[in-house]
Amino acid sequence: MRARGSRAILGFSMVAAVLAGCGPLDTEDIGVDHLAKSAPPKAGGSGRGASPLDNPDGTRPGLAPITAAKEKAKAREVIEKVATKKRGSKDGYDRNKFGYAWADSVDDVPFGRNGCDTRNDLLRRDGQKLKYREGSTCILVSMTLDDPYTGKTIDWRKEKAAEVQIDHVMPLSYDWQMGASRWSDVKRKQIANDPLNLLPVDGSMNSSKSDSGPADWLPPIPEIRCSYAVRFAQVALKYDLPVTPEDKEIMLEQCA
Repeated sequence: MRARGSRAILGFSMVAAVLAGCGPLDTEDIGVDHLAKSAPPKAGGSGRGASPLDNPDGTRPGLAPITAAKEKAKAREVIEKVATKKRGSKDGYDRNKFGYAWADSVDDVPFGRNGCDTRNDLLRRDGQKLKYREGSTCILVSMTLDDPYTGKTIDWRKEKAAEVQIDHVMPLSYDWQMGASRWSDVKRKQIANDPLNLLPVDGSMNSSKSDSGPADWLPPIPEIRCSYAVRFAQVALKYDLPVTPEDKEIMLEQCA
């Protein structure tokens, strides 16, 4: 089923089930008749997010919409470069094969080995009004986040950590099925902790997405979908991974 509306909206009614990361258990669809009658969510927040076209290493915060025709043409050029193939087997997949979650000991990716774990690096990159644990310059205890997927501003506190989860834009299980099963442990650890592939988002959005590609899940906000497709393509290109033909078709449509 392609995410042209209802599938993407499902995330608002899913409950966040994972403290951090991008590998929740699959969830079942629920009825959306009453949601279909509601107006689609609109982009919001402070506008801090950077366009993926201007943020090729993922070190700047969030995602900004790509709206101009010239920029959309550039976006399609990026997506067109991505190779395609059918998904491989999920046999043998284990989150731990991509390294310990949010480890700092990762070479050759931004923020690696900077003395702070990946999760807090990403919260610091995208958050505002940052408050750290007393005596720490790494561990955040509160912040505000402009969620790129829902458009809402989240007042986050560490006591309710699962309200914000770190989404692997190109999910690790998807990576495994598209070729990462044959990678070295070092390379798998890199894609799991590369800020290019990571976005702090509303926890329910991360849970609803699970390991879906763009043909099965897109952010609820239509204005952000081209940027999301470009970021998915950037990760695929950096790590020489294909996407499914169906995913590529949907990615191109978002930037039409």
